[in-house]
Amino acid sequence: MLISIEHVGHTFDAGTVRAHSVLHDVNLTLTEPRIGIIGHNGSGKSTLIRMLDGLILPTQGSVSVDGFDTAKDAAAIRRTTGFIFTDPDHQIIMPTVSEDVAFGLRRSKLPKDEVAARVDAQLVAFGLKQFSDQPAHLLSGGQKQLLALASVLITDPGLLLMDEPTTLLDTRNARMFGALVADLDQNVILATHHLHLLADFDRVIVFDEGKVVADGTPSETIPFYDALMEN
Repeated sequence: MLISIEHVGHTFDAGTVRAHSVLHDVNLTLTEPRIGIIGHNGSGKSTLIRMLDGLILPTQGSVSVDGFDTAKDAAAIRRTTGFIFTDPDHQIIMPTVSEDVAFGLRRSKLPKDEVAARVDAQLVAFGLKQFSDQPAHLLSGGQKQLLALASVLITDPGLLLMDEPTTLLDTRNARMFGALVADLDQNVILATHHLHLLADFDRVIVFDEGKVVADGTPSETIPFYDALMEN
């Protein structure tokens, strides 16, 4: 999958007294299977990753995913991508666990028995089978994030975008979530503060004050980021 980010800038509330610029002339070509994005709060990393799914549009420049411009073809892009938010409550929309997983297949035109079989297999794969008929809001934070991941992946997206998905999880659940992500077949772009999740990634990009300040392998960029934070 080819993602092109050309001269991208973004200003929230542009043209008002509250205008706030968060990205400045960012240029990136993303092709690697697993890419991490790191930076302190307010560095622009979450804004950038949301641009890749058309959730935020650049106020300058352009973003394209496999040739589709996010400003014009967001619907086409979302058919092949999945997005995981920091707070799973923002994307769990159905009352029960099984219904939420099944929601992604609502337009698939699959027979009901096949939908049920796929949902059941997904619940087993993510350790949620015993909660199948329970209200989703009663799950723990870690279980909710697993449900969000299961509900996105049942559509088999080619690209999985994740905006700090382990921020609200304790260390145990964060490591469990990271282990599941590590075994996925999808291309992954992950914005995170949990640097251990990126140890085996192909590429890690560091943002600071809305600009790319380091770009390379985890062994190159994570020490750079650590030093940046110390200073």
